[in-house]
Amino acid sequence: MEFQLASMWEALADAGPEHVCLVAGEVCHTRADLEGRANRLAHHLQASGVSAGDRVGVYTHNRAEHVEALLACWKLSAVPINVNYRYVAAELRHVWADAQLVAMIAEACFVPVLNELAPEFPATTTYVLISDGTNAAPSFEALSYEAALADQPQTRNFGTSRSADDLYVLYTGGTTGLPKGVMWRHVDIFFAAMGGGNYLEPISEPEQIIVNATAPPMPMTMVATAPLMHAAGQWVTMISLFTGGKAIVYCDRPFDAATLLDLADAEGAQTMSLIGDAMALPLIAEQRRDPRELPNLFAVSNGGAMISPATREQLAEVFPGKILSDGFGSSETGTVGTGANSSVDEGGSFFNVRPGTEVLDPETLEPVAVGEPGILAGTGRIPIGYLNQPEATAKTFRTDANGDRWVMSGDWAIRGEDGRVQLLGRGSATINSGGEKIHPEEVEAACRTHPAVHDVLVTSVPDERWGARVVAIVETASDLTLEELQVHCREHIAGYKVPRDLVFAKIEHTAVGKPDVVWARAHACATLGADTPISPPSL
Repeated sequence: MEFQLASMWEALADAGPEHVCLVAGEVCHTRADLEGRANRLAHHLQASGVSAGDRVGVYTHNRAEHVEALLACWKLSAVPINVNYRYVAAELRHVWADAQLVAMIAEACFVPVLNELAPEFPATTTYVLISDGTNAAPSFEALSYEAALADQPQTRNFGTSRSADDLYVLYTGGTTGLPKGVMWRHVDIFFAAMGGGNYLEPISEPEQIIVNATAPPMPMTMVATAPLMHAAGQWVTMISLFTGGKAIVYCDRPFDAATLLDLADAEGAQTMSLIGDAMALPLIAEQRRDPRELPNLFAVSNGGAMISPATREQLAEVFPGKILSDGFGSSETGTVGTGANSSVDEGGSFFNVRPGTEVLDPETLEPVAVGEPGILAGTGRIPIGYLNQPEATAKTFRTDANGDRWVMSGDWAIRGEDGRVQLLGRGSATINSGGEKIHPEEVEAACRTHPAVHDVLVTSVPDERWGARVVAIVETASDLTLEELQVHCREHIAGYKVPRDLVFAKIEHTAVGKPDVVWARAHACATLGADTPISPPSL
């Protein structure tokens, strides 16, 4: 057996089939249940022509079928492609073409956008639709998910040759607008982001995963609130599965704090993950309204967006004695570090980082001195690069004078005397709102297609709940309302990218003629009465 994700999962399932491993909405799967359904889906995909290396779109909200689809693809050495369900047609078109999808597994509610795009992609010949109560009729040939499984065997016998080098691809909005596919080997993503079979001391041989079937050293019962179409949702879920625990996937829409707390209580969750203040604040309010004891919960973790110091202090009040843990990482780096403490003094911006992580000078790729700012970078188990993006790969994945290959995170940081790393922020203008990364230039391009917009510069201001919110500073020669601009932008970009505030001003430029992003942020904050955030060093 190799460090291949499906092979290790199958070893777990065979050794402990009756263990309840996945709770997603009303669905409760033992390993045998999940294994059987994943095998049936894999057989259907294989019979439809999907083979090793082929890319399969997975286009769903959080639900058990999403996890089944991941396992089914890995069984065939095929590559599941995460499709952001917030995409509008133009964004989905880019991912569809870039990944060269041969199959699509989608929730039925997405049929309208699939109807629009499917004629453009004749190479996508297999569609499997998950029933969700919607009734839009597909204009393409499709089979329902349950029908696809119905006539297929639960056994394996796929005849594929799996490898630890099989590809795992995760599309990320990143910092350059259009999504990019980050390519990992199975063995590298397993250790860099999926817990390595033992969250405290990773396994050294793939066969050791079998211990987790009946006597796991640290079984993790974790609530994954992040979308499965994002890295955080997938990784929390897989950490739970591979450490022999139980993955609890939060499926309700929209987010409801009472439902999350009740779910954590009912399932005996040990950890509960959040995404910044957007989730933490309503959770605090609900816990104050109706306190839950949560006797099994020992940690409240956070990732994807920072929790403010004030919110962190309130979390400590409503969850006394619990560890408040911040995780830091990205699709390109895996899980880089954690910060866990009961004190609120440091605000969660200090992290213990995994081996192979350094703070480097972006020019020389040499480690900077303690206390000096540099770019956080990682070596060792890192991605191969970006799918179909050699220039972006060369920029992000760099080799130093010693021949060591580094992934440059783009985050400025300082290493302290105690070895911990303090994050300073992005060197780019990327906006992180509620855990979603938003590229200003993409929003600006959408705004410029409105006939009333003469010029535009997109920035952000601090937001109590979302961490940051998008602001469009617009030069216009005619009347324009925020609502009009929002309606127009939603035709071109996902809703979470649409400006939440509109400021009218003449765009200022730097001495070399570039739009002045420092002025933009300060002007937006002053106009809207928000505190100006501290800018990180610029490249």
